[in-house]
Amino acid sequence: MIQHIKSDERYHADHGWLSTWHHFSFNDYVDPHNESFGPLRVFNEDIVQPASGFPPHPHRDMEIVTYVLAGELEHQDNQGNRGRVLPGEVQVMSAGTGIVHAERNPSPATPLHLLQIWIMPRTRGLKPRWEQQRFAPGARQDRLLPVVTPNDGAPAGESKLQIDQDASLFVASLETGRTVVHTSGPGRRSYLFVISGALDLNGMKLDAGDQARVAGEAALTIEARAPSELILIDLP
Repeated sequence: MIQHIKSDERYHADHGWLSTWHHFSFNDYVDPHNESFGPLRVFNEDIVQPASGFPPHPHRDMEIVTYVLAGELEHQDNQGNRGRVLPGEVQVMSAGTGIVHAERNPSPATPLHLLQIWIMPRTRGLKPRWEQQRFAPGARQDRLLPVVTPNDGAPAGESKLQIDQDASLFVASLETGRTVVHTSGPGRRSYLFVISGALDLNGMKLDAGDQARVAGEAALTIEARAPSELILIDLP
């Protein structure tokens, strides 16, 4: 089964300094029928205006993944971590027993465009940690590049970024007519978001900003109808 949710069906709020699209209940968007998809709790697309951002705020017992699409993100937390995340880079923050951090757009002129994804962990009360990794632009060309994987003890592959959940995140950049296939085991589900372009997902047409919530499909065939960027999450 594939549930297709179109871009304009997402909740959108414009706060001036922040334009945000929520895929699930979050802050002032409350929908008891749309709170999560398995352990996937939050999927937000944010555009943060120059020289603005989120002031220090706490998190606890959540695996938080940030994927920067354009601009630059500055991160600082009470664990002594500080860094800047650039386009194509991925940041993972395991909130664990508690972490306080601030996120801002340090540029005086360029908006910041990012995806932030929250996944509920298997284990509560872990030690907080923060990591980021840069992936070469060509690494996701015409393939599903794993950028976040489970911390299940398997040897590190292309990604050193791991989370405490049986979930993996992939990104891809597809030229028109190119196809990738994702397979998953019984009982698994997948979540696909079209960052840009246009795709066919098992024959279903998806456009930029659309999402697909997938269950009971052993294989997903993804074909680009135009140059496209996507993110795919494999979930229990």
